[in-house]
Amino acid sequence: MSKAEPRWRAPQSRLKLAQLRLVAAIEDSGSVSAAAQSLNMSQPAASRLVAEVEAAFGAPMCERLARGVRLTPLGVALARHARSVLLQLAEAERELGDLREGRRGAVSVGAVSGPAFDLMPAAVLEVRERAPEIELSVKIDSSNVLARDLLAGRLDLMLARVPDDLDADEFAAYAVGVEEARLVVRRGHPLLARGAAQLADVAGFEWVMQPRGTPLRRAIEGLFLAANLAPPRRLLATTSLTMTMMTVAKADAIAAVSHEVARFVCEAAAPGALAVLPTVFSLVVQPFSLVSARSRPLSPAARTVYETILRLAAAGR
Repeated sequence: MSKAEPRWRAPQSRLKLAQLRLVAAIEDSGSVSAAAQSLNMSQPAASRLVAEVEAAFGAPMCERLARGVRLTPLGVALARHARSVLLQLAEAERELGDLREGRRGAVSVGAVSGPAFDLMPAAVLEVRERAPEIELSVKIDSSNVLARDLLAGRLDLMLARVPDDLDADEFAAYAVGVEEARLVVRRGHPLLARGAAQLADVAGFEWVMQPRGTPLRRAIEGLFLAANLAPPRRLLATTSLTMTMMTVAKADAIAAVSHEVARFVCEAAAPGALAVLPTVFSLVVQPFSLVSARSRPLSPAARTVYETILRLAAAGR
């Protein structure tokens, strides 16, 4: 009677990573001693690990050859699964390292229109170059909306201003720039033929402005009041840049937008359709800051974006 083949049985104990690495290394080298050397362990330790695996499964993992060893079909199958496990572990280690070092993660940034058109494009390019696996989203809106989103956890940081009606102690703000505004009109607007416009010249036209209480709206109203003039009464209030530009392009309306937005829409987005209206007065909005929530620490990825924006702002981008 022939000797019965050993019956396979499920392992009685969990496999160890060292065992998985060794089985894969034996398949690569065809030698227990060479595999042990590649893993910086002694041959007796390697032989003991092989014996433990064989005892756990009740079947041999290797068969001896004239020179070296060869994995049995069971050993080959285990080596295949070992490589899959080790690959997943390596990927997990890389992902956790990226998260820890701020090279991976989701980051949401809010910005008012000025820095959104000036600082953010350069920041996005640099973040993409330094940490391409950061998932970056940018929301453009008024400071009032962005600040509330920041406190609610919908944003990680913002390039905006802390609204007067919110507690400044809830924010950590670092001033990074001053926003200048320009007046934009359609080409062919009657004021363009008069040269640099006086404040009184623009008062009687229809305006497109941000909603009441926003910094740009307050700056415009303050400019008129300081000159003893009534602020514009015929106006459309909107935060939509698209609506603003469409209204201006189709009527003799005036829109006050940031310098960066004015340059973009007049030179790149709608060349020939819109123009900056020269004025004898300047329109400066209060400084904007790079703001985070004081009660919520930045994630490593958000810290990467924060430091990138801060560095670009300091460089005058």
